[in-house]
Amino acid sequence: MGKTTGFLEFDRKIEAYEPVEERLKNYKEFTVPLPENELKNQGARCMDCGIPFCHSGCPLGNLIPDFNDAVYRGKWEKASSILHSTNNFPEFTGRLCPAPCEEACVLGINEDPVSIENIEKNIVETAFEKGWISAKPPLTRTGKKVAIVGSGPAGLATAQQLNRAGHNVTVFERDEKPGGLLRYGIPDFKMEKNVIDRRLEILKAEGINFNCGVHIGVDIKADELKQNFDAIVLTGGATIRRNLPIEGSDLKGVVQAMDFLGQNNRRVDGIKELGEEIKATNKNVIVIGGGDTGSDCIGTSFRHGAISVSNFEIMPMATTERPEGQPWPFWPMRLRTSSSHKEGAERFFSISTKKFIGDQDGNLTGLITSEVEWIKTPGQRPQLKEVEGTEKEWKCDLALLALGFTGSENTVANQLGLEMDARTNIKASENDYKTNVPGVFAAGDQRRGQSLIVWAISEGRQAAHHVDKYLMGETALPLKGEGDLPRV
Repeated sequence: MGKTTGFLEFDRKIEAYEPVEERLKNYKEFTVPLPENELKNQGARCMDCGIPFCHSGCPLGNLIPDFNDAVYRGKWEKASSILHSTNNFPEFTGRLCPAPCEEACVLGINEDPVSIENIEKNIVETAFEKGWISAKPPLTRTGKKVAIVGSGPAGLATAQQLNRAGHNVTVFERDEKPGGLLRYGIPDFKMEKNVIDRRLEILKAEGINFNCGVHIGVDIKADELKQNFDAIVLTGGATIRRNLPIEGSDLKGVVQAMDFLGQNNRRVDGIKELGEEIKATNKNVIVIGGGDTGSDCIGTSFRHGAISVSNFEIMPMATTERPEGQPWPFWPMRLRTSSSHKEGAERFFSISTKKFIGDQDGNLTGLITSEVEWIKTPGQRPQLKEVEGTEKEWKCDLALLALGFTGSENTVANQLGLEMDARTNIKASENDYKTNVPGVFAAGDQRRGQSLIVWAISEGRQAAHHVDKYLMGETALPLKGEGDLPRV
């Protein structure tokens, strides 16, 4: 695979970024692609490692050495066919995935890993540019009707796979346009929404129906859906936000991150009726939560023209190296610095917000924090302890809560009488994705809880296999690690 000595000859390279002062002027993607010859060199770094652990690191089981080799040899159309055989939407994962495959790369044991994610993105972008990706409707229809509730990556993957099997697929989405959190959670500077739209045009041309602005469970009751379809797949995202139940949390200016991000995405899309405006312009912003959502709030705040942006994380600052107990090829909880962090945010670790402060009109003016430490006792979960004498007051006009999600909204699940697990996810076996109600399946965040886009696509593909088998008694749709026929 690749060039035998490539990993010795070429250093890892990824896309550069436009200067901060330029990229903050708009919401466009700001990466600077590598030239083709450099991408070939990056493909050449893929070792003939014998056992490619990147396969197990990737939730989709992508055939990574195979498409790396094709890129190295300049066979871009072949690379696209290989990539699409296991991944319906590499343009999403190539931009947004944290790349667990790279953490599992054998070369990464003692060198910089192969730049798999960037290669993946360039394969699919080349394929779109060359016109190799086109609609391929099924030759025959089974007459079976499938309803998919939710149009995020899990729902879209489920839809495309079941449509390929010849079923009549309808995707229901309560928002104005399909895409779920891809559209209304991910900022445009990370993925412009025309990336979603061009893929949707292909899905529509293949025969998938999209009903947007329809809230299943409210506009259409679940039992009506069950009467009209042969199978239902619930693929909603994790949307129930975690709160911070402290004094002052009801002040104007304490805002959930997804309200802030979703409104801004709609604003960028030209939607004018947005309700009460949430903007960071000329404000001191504090983002509470150190994950990807918090990072997205930072980048958006800077584009609004915030005076300052600080980022609080209750956990201690991680090491940039692999921590003890998380050896290769496992995913390491190491310090990750995003492009948004580099735009000027100041980060604070081991810090807990105790109280929000407001004025007489109920507007947020500041907050109080204390430093914390985590006490580790063998055999027990670490315990959080406040460090005495470390209270501090911060000026703050806008506090964005990026604390993660506790689960999915389960109106439909409740109407159908579905069993739930201890984490309030729909109980659906990984063996067949079936719920306790015949003909109803679940995949993505609603089945496994808040997770990655790459996991959502994987879940959708797996669920489609089992739905097809339920409807037809047999299936040719692949499971993880089994490639589709080359249809892109």
